[in-house]
Amino acid sequence: MLKAWFSPVVSGLVFVCFGLAAGPSIAAQIAAGIEYTYIERPGGLPDDYGAPTGTSLKFLSIKAIDGTLVQAALWHPGNKSPAETTLIVMVHGSGGSYTRPPNSTLSRNLSADGFAALAINTRQHDEKRNTDNFFESSRDIDAAVQTAKALGYHSIVLQGHSLGTLQVLFYAATNWDRDIKAVVQLSTLGDLPWRSRYLQIQDEDKFRLLSEAALKSLREGKEQEIMPLRMRRTATLEEPLTGEHFLTYRAETTAGADGPYWIRRVPRPILIVRGAGDTIIPPFEPYTLLSSATSPGSLVPSIKFVVLPDAKGPNPGGHFFADNGKQLSETIANWLADQHL
Repeated sequence: MLKAWFSPVVSGLVFVCFGLAAGPSIAAQIAAGIEYTYIERPGGLPDDYGAPTGTSLKFLSIKAIDGTLVQAALWHPGNKSPAETTLIVMVHGSGGSYTRPPNSTLSRNLSADGFAALAINTRQHDEKRNTDNFFESSRDIDAAVQTAKALGYHSIVLQGHSLGTLQVLFYAATNWDRDIKAVVQLSTLGDLPWRSRYLQIQDEDKFRLLSEAALKSLREGKEQEIMPLRMRRTATLEEPLTGEHFLTYRAETTAGADGPYWIRRVPRPILIVRGAGDTIIPPFEPYTLLSSATSPGSLVPSIKFVVLPDAKGPNPGGHFFADNGKQLSETIANWLADQHL
């Protein structure tokens, strides 16, 4: 462990304790903070997960404000200082990780193009899929942002993929940090509670039973446990989930994962990119976000929507830009240049 940093200013709570005895006994105490530590390369990473010539790759373990550990990969271009480099905080989708596309490919390509990347594993990575609380996931993003700032980066872009796009929109809408300059949305979801009920579950009786089971788990203090009922993912696949995941992501009356609601509250330029081969996100979903972002009263200063062609047509890898990753990197790099980042 080489280095640790504590942030009571931005993300922590500071308690001021007043002594009972007379005299100047006022003292400030740290109640909570964010810590980061450089670590050795984790085991089990793909052999090709390495920095291109002229770039560097380091690994970090970051403790969020609530104590959750966030694993991260920091890619940095050449000899540029953090102060003169735009850094992209990359948030993966449902059950993803920083080692999987598109973030794995983008980290490598964009660092070669002169951008830094801090790709993180959120609290719902890999086998933790469908176990998190939507509102708590923003703490993982905040831990990454505050760590980036502590490292000297003050031009930060938030990038989300799939489910991560909703987490990023929520964070960007509720944290108007001036160091956050722009937002990138890849394979973005729209209104997830509506989508979950009508496109995914497609069974009102099952949706009611899931709602009742999730609420029961909350009332009994078991909202973090896997429920006996499973949620339909595809026509032939059901998946386990916790009560708090259902209540904060899927239930229309309580969930916060509503992209159109949050996007118009983001005061930063936004880029949306969808792969034409994406079989998970229907073509209409990005337009619900585009419509909201350009509606009267929206705070979004500018927004661009790009559809990347896919020579394979609709295919399972289209959601992850498996066959047009280079075009994706170029699209993002060119857009960031247009934003003078």
